[in-house]
Amino acid sequence: MAKTPAQRIKKHGSKAAVPQHHLPPVINPTTARSPQKAQSNSNLILIAGVVASLFLFWYVHLLTLEQLTQLSGGLAMPDSLVGGFDPAYIDQLRASMDDDARGQLNFVHKTAGTLFPLIFGFTWLLLIGTNVARKQLRWILWAVPLLFVVVRLWGNVTIDSVLGSEAADAGQTALASGLTVAGWVLLVLSLLAGAAAVFLGKTHPRKPRGPEAVTPPQS
Repeated sequence: MAKTPAQRIKKHGSKAAVPQHHLPPVINPTTARSPQKAQSNSNLILIAGVVASLFLFWYVHLLTLEQLTQLSGGLAMPDSLVGGFDPAYIDQLRASMDDDARGQLNFVHKTAGTLFPLIFGFTWLLLIGTNVARKQLRWILWAVPLLFVVVRLWGNVTIDSVLGSEAADAGQTALASGLTVAGWVLLVLSLLAGAAAVFLGKTHPRKPRGPEAVTPPQS
């Protein structure tokens, strides 16, 4: 029968060997998620977001909207007109498109036309946030993709409303045209903001946070 430590000490004195118990090592929560690992995860998300944005841009503007011109007598969809459009063009486009064609454009706006600005905007917010250290500058650059998302989604709804009406309303058409032009301008500005963020990240990298950022005392 195995003896307890107290029985061993009573029989053999203070020199009795007491079995040692080793506790499992404690995981340090401060090192469980290092800045390097967080940066690596952010890079993976950025790459996935950029790839998804490129695919959706190609799918919406270079494939789907181009195919819809076959249902409009060769007329371009309003989303593709970088320079905008007028009520006369909307009347001509509406006359050449039947309900099925307009329904397909509306479906594009609600699916890929909505996913593209949302995914692009999220990706660019992350790109800027991980590369720009100054808070004020970061918010200035963030404003560009955020405005792009709002303008692009608003433009989709306005275009569908204009094409769905019986006659082109000058005010609504001007709004839809202005939102379309603004969307293209903000897309270009967002690309420039992302390029500026990457440049700033290379010249002024953000300091890591956590235990790695603390300089150990010199002995």
